[in-house]
Amino acid sequence: MERSIKDIQKKVESNSAVVMTSQEICELVEKGEAISTKDVDVVTTATRAIMSGTYAVLSFPAKAPFHFTRASKVFLNGVPAHVGPCPNESLGVLDLMVFGTAHSSLKPEYGAGHLLRDMVEQKPIDVSVITNENDNFQSEITLDEIPYAKLYSTRHAFKNYAAFVNCSSSPINTIFHASSFEPNMETATLSGCGQINPVKNDPDLQTIGIGTKVIINSGEGFVIGSGTRSSPEKANLVGVADMHNMRSQLMGGFSTSSGPECIVSWAVPIPVVNGSVLDSIKELDKDTPMPVMDVDKRVPVSTGSYAEAWQNIDLNVKFSPDKCLRCKVCKPIENCPMDAIYYKAEELTLDRQLCFNCGLCTTNCPGNVFSADLGSIKVEKDGTLTEVPIVLRQSDRKRALNMAEKLKKDIIDGSFTITEMVEKLQP
Repeated sequence: MERSIKDIQKKVESNSAVVMTSQEICELVEKGEAISTKDVDVVTTATRAIMSGTYAVLSFPAKAPFHFTRASKVFLNGVPAHVGPCPNESLGVLDLMVFGTAHSSLKPEYGAGHLLRDMVEQKPIDVSVITNENDNFQSEITLDEIPYAKLYSTRHAFKNYAAFVNCSSSPINTIFHASSFEPNMETATLSGCGQINPVKNDPDLQTIGIGTKVIINSGEGFVIGSGTRSSPEKANLVGVADMHNMRSQLMGGFSTSSGPECIVSWAVPIPVVNGSVLDSIKELDKDTPMPVMDVDKRVPVSTGSYAEAWQNIDLNVKFSPDKCLRCKVCKPIENCPMDAIYYKAEELTLDRQLCFNCGLCTTNCPGNVFSADLGSIKVEKDGTLTEVPIVLRQSDRKRALNMAEKLKKDIIDGSFTITEMVEKLQP
């Protein structure tokens, strides 16, 4: 049965639409229930992951007019910002672009992801400016004082990403691991939220297009194009959203052994316009391919499914502080990519607001203070199929599920309205 997005919009407006999360649909499929387009009108999807293709555009007054001609260099909490393109000559206004992978010259482990989260938390940001006249001045600003602050992407929300192993004989520092990647395929890391990923649920981009309203870091935004390196097999999206409406808990910085990266969260509604879209929504983790890549040469070595990563595992890390052995060097504190583990009043603490549920702490704590079953992937090694344990997840499916559930509620209560695309995307 074919129907238009406008038809579905009318059902939503009249409170007669059936809205479900992609996870709810998949659970019904697993129970053997038959689902048709008559049973559901809108399906909500989400993903939360490290997304390197992120940048912010900021514009704000730094000094009174005529205090300086133009800015030559600008640093925000030590993170370099690219000045321009508008020169704003003698206006005292800065137009800046901050790349998501930039890191502070003052604190190398502090990157743009950390900066953007601090901004959304309304923390004061140190602004350091070098002018064309080679003068220097410093100021301080909060997000409320920045009238234009938009988050953009060059490529986000891949249909599904990959798992990674290191096939070389030496450890490798890489953005795909928070510590040195063990050699000889001893361990694996993972990216991608599997069956709930937005583009996995609409792989032909029949409902996601230019003008589609989405949620980015809890703020309303829009899809504005296909991302770089997008292809029919690996489609991804370009989006934009206002930072003033975002929630810090859904964004942030993630430290890797190759420098800090940027966390971004998306939630996307999928109107069920026909059976083809519904068929994609009903595909389970076991039906969703998960390429396994050699992180050294960036070539595929195997293909599994996202069931290996997300079925019969623990979505969140269990924390048992009473088991702490008080080691001289606490490896979970030392290696946590979110700085979410620390001592507070001499008590070991796990900051759940910061925790990404990556699971790395569960692999290096001798007291088993942190525990979680992260799953494993099957890879052929020396002619034998070997199970390689996953030791780090760079996607947070637990919060992604929560985002899909919240978007469902927002659609039902009318606080989020579904939009029709103005132009189809070409992946």
